[in-house]
Amino acid sequence: MLTKTMMRLGAASALVLLAGCATSKNKADTQYVARDVSTLYNAGKYRLDRGQYKLAAALFDEVERQHPYSPWARRAQLMSAFSYYMNRNYNEATGAAQRFLSIHTGNKDAPYAYYLIALCYYEQIADVTRDQKITQQALDALGELIRRYPDTRYASDARLKIDLVNDHLAGKEMEIGRFYQRRGQWLAATLRFRTVVDKYQTTTHTPEALERLVESYLALGIPEEAKKAAAVLGANYPGTKWYDRSFKLIREYAPKA
Repeated sequence: MLTKTMMRLGAASALVLLAGCATSKNKADTQYVARDVSTLYNAGKYRLDRGQYKLAAALFDEVERQHPYSPWARRAQLMSAFSYYMNRNYNEATGAAQRFLSIHTGNKDAPYAYYLIALCYYEQIADVTRDQKITQQALDALGELIRRYPDTRYASDARLKIDLVNDHLAGKEMEIGRFYQRRGQWLAATLRFRTVVDKYQTTTHTPEALERLVESYLALGIPEEAKKAAAVLGANYPGTKWYDRSFKLIREYAPKA
């Protein structure tokens, strides 16, 4: 807990920095005012606790800049990354966390730094109609966390998030596959639906993907493959509307296949 005196000192120091920032467009131009490390760090914590994330990040960055070899600097790097994350400055948050890891790879807080990087990507995932580069980065970062620190609580949460990310990626494949279907490009559509069945089979999109495969195979004139897809659908998702649709299609267009 901060004492009232420390809080007053922290607030005063933060105001000095804020005044410097207000007179400059670039952080690099901020007027340098030498302050002891505890004053800077506590000022950053004071601002963070009050939801002033941008100013908190600037103060924690100052700890590292003015006192790079202090034990406080290591903690300030992570606090800076967290402050940027809370302010939704994801690029800055990722950069700060990666800088921490490059210097303190074996530190006890390394799992959290990896988790923070993964969260930054995860929270930028766009809807399925847009490019999925960030989604793949989120998946890679979550996988890296699990690989390095499988027994941590961060890894447990990462596993849950990976399921959601995979569902998102499968949704993108489905969106593209349906697009090809509407254009009558059945082979291209089949490849997309096949990807969902083979790569994302535990997601919520698998039943529809199998039904779409039945449609596509029938359109391509290969009813035997359509019946195989329908059989897999019936064995795993017998009570779904997708199986009902597949059953009707097979009965109508491939009764003797």
